[in-house]
Amino acid sequence: MQTPTEYDAPALKRGSKSTLQQLKEFDQNRPDFPGEHLIVFGLGALAMVAGMRSRTPLRRGLMTAVGTALIGRAASGTGGIAKVARVMRRFG
Repeated sequence: MQTPTEYDAPALKRGSKSTLQQLKEFDQNRPDFPGEHLIVFGLGALAMVAGMRSRTPLRRGLMTAVGTALIGRAASGTGGIAKVARVMRRFG
């Protein structure tokens, strides 16, 4: 196993981003397409229903968790329900 040398360590600290962080940045900077959040909400609802109908506790828990995450994404993503709520709060 190799250890970072004194030349590698600054490069690792300076410019490396995790894949998850890169995906988050890409998702935040891209434009929304019409109906995106409705589609994600529908997929989340379907996953939750599939989870509730599942026979095994493991699958039930996993499908419900995936469905919950998708519904949360639909509600909080760029242009989602959270953004609409912020705009509506200004009028209220």
